Amino acid sequence: MLKVWGRNNSSNVQKVMWCIGELGLPHERIDAGRQFGIVNEPAYKAKNPNAKVPTVEDDGVVLWESNAICRHLARKHGRLMPRGEADQARVDMWMDWQQTELGQGVGPVFIGMVRTPAEQRDMAAIDKAKQAAIASMAILDAELEKHLYVVGNTFTVADIPIGIMVFRYKELIPESPAYAHVDRWYRSMQDRPAFASHVSSIPLT
Repeated sequence: MLKVWGRNNSSNVQKVMWCIGELGLPHERIDAGRQFGIVNEPAYKAKNPNAKVPTVEDDGVVLWESNAICRHLARKHGRLMPRGEADQARVDMWMDWQQTELGQGVGPVFIGMVRTPAEQRDMAAIDKAKQAAIASMAILDAELEKHLYVVGNTFTVADIPIGIMVFRYKELIPESPAYAHVDRWYRSMQDRPAFASHVSSIPLT
C-alpha cells in the first residue's frame, strides 16, 4: 500500500493527500514532522535525508519533494497529467512557479502571521511578502483568463499545489485586490471533495 509520512496540516503533505484523493488511491498516512517527530530518526532520514515531510513509499519507490510526488502519481495512474508533451511541460512550469514565485510570497506571510507570536512579528517583512504574493496572483489571474484551469480546460496536477497556496493566500491576505478569474477558478477548487477533505477543512497552524 502507498505510504505517506507527514502531518495533515503541512501544505506540502496536503498536495500529496489531495492528489491521492483525486486518484482514489488506497494509502496509509503516518503523522510525522513538528510535534510528531520521526523525521530526525535514522530510519526516516535513510528515506529522506532532508528530514522533512512528505516522504512516500510506493511499491518500493521512495520519493520526497511534494510536487515530484504528485507528478509521479499522476503519471503512474494515468490521470491528472495531460497527454501532450507541451502541456506536460506547462504543468511542470506552473508547479515550479508555485514554489519559486507564489510560495515565496505566501510562505513568509504564513510563517509571520500564523507561526510567529504577535509581539515578535516583523510587519515590514510580512507586508513586503504580501505585496510579492499579490503580484504573483495577478500573473495567475491573467493566465486563468485564457482557460478554465491552470493548464488548459481540464483539471490537472498543476492545479493542486497552486490551489493550496491560493487557499492560504485568501485566508491570510484578505486585503488583496479582486481577481475575478482566480476567484472563478478557486470556487471550482472548493467544489472538489478531495480539496475539502485535505485542505480547506484543516485549520492553518
